[in-house]
Amino acid sequence: MLEQELVYPDWFKLSLGDLNEDIKEAADTGKTGIMVYFGQKRCAYCEQFLKVNIGAPDIEHYIREHYDIIPIDIWGIEDIIDTNGETYTERDLSIRYKTNFTPSLVFYDLDGKPVFRLRGYYPPYKFRAALQYVTEGFYKEESFKQYLERAEPGTFFMLAGLNEREFFSEPPYNLDRSKQPATKHLAVFFEQGDCHACDLLHSGPLNEEEALVEINNMETVQLNMWLDTAVITPDGRETTAREWAKELNLFYSPTIIFFDYNGKEIIRIDSVVQYYRLWGVLDYVNKKAYLTESDYQGWRLKQRETSSINQ
Repeated sequence: MLEQELVYPDWFKLSLGDLNEDIKEAADTGKTGIMVYFGQKRCAYCEQFLKVNIGAPDIEHYIREHYDIIPIDIWGIEDIIDTNGETYTERDLSIRYKTNFTPSLVFYDLDGKPVFRLRGYYPPYKFRAALQYVTEGFYKEESFKQYLERAEPGTFFMLAGLNEREFFSEPPYNLDRSKQPATKHLAVFFEQGDCHACDLLHSGPLNEEEALVEINNMETVQLNMWLDTAVITPDGRETTAREWAKELNLFYSPTIIFFDYNGKEIIRIDSVVQYYRLWGVLDYVNKKAYLTESDYQGWRLKQRETSSINQ
C-alpha cells in the first residue's frame, strides 16, 4: 500500500453531482462523452495509471479533446445521480458498476448510456486502443476483443508457447460441473503466446510460496485464448478455447476466471496483477467468502481491519 494519498491531475473535472448534467456540460464543449474514473487512496495501480497512462502527453491530449474525466472515490459517501436518475453514494455507484479493482473506468456517451467499462490497470498501448475503440464508435459494431484482433491477428500469438507449470491439468479439458458438484474450486487461466504480462504473472506472483499453496488447493487449467482447443465448459457445453473466450468477452491476457463447485463464475482477474492482489483473490475464493460477501473489496477491507485489531 502506498504511504501517500494520491492527487488527481488538475484537469480532471469534479462532478456537478448529477452525471446527466456533467454530460450536458461535456456536450456543450464539443466532447464525445464523459469518463468516470473509479479509484481509491493509497492504490499502487491508480498511481501507475495516473503517472504512466494519463501522464503520457498523447494520452492526456486525446482524453482532454474528447472527454471530461470525473473522479469517484470507491469508498466515498458523497451522493451522485447516475444517468438512470437514481441517486447513489460514490461507494454504491462503484458497486453498481462492479469496479472491484481500481483503477476502473466507465465511458458514457452523450445520451447518458454507459457504453464501455475497463476494470483494473491496462498498459498504455492497450489503453490507447480502448480510447480509440470508444471514441471512434467501434463498440457499436464489434467487441473490444474483435477490435484488438484486427490490429493483432491471432496467429501472432501462436508463435511462442505458454508458460508450463506443474499445477496445470493436462488435456482433455472436461470442466463440466453441471451434473455433479466438484470438490475444488476451478481457476481457468486464459493466456497466449508471446505475452509479456503472462510472463510477469508466472515469474512473479505465481512463484510466491503462499500463492502456490492456494493454487494447489484448486483445479487449474491453462488455455490459449486464440486456439481451437476442445473444451467442455463448467456448465457442460462443448466448445473451443477461442470460442469460449469470445463468449466470455475476454480481450486481455492473462485473464483468470474462478468458478465455484457448481460451475458458477465467482470472480475474474482481467488486468495486470501483482502478488498482493492475486493472493487476496485466491484467499477470497478458497475461504468461500463469496458465499457471504459478494463485494470482494468490502471483504478485503474487513480482513485488513480485523488484522489491525489483532496486532
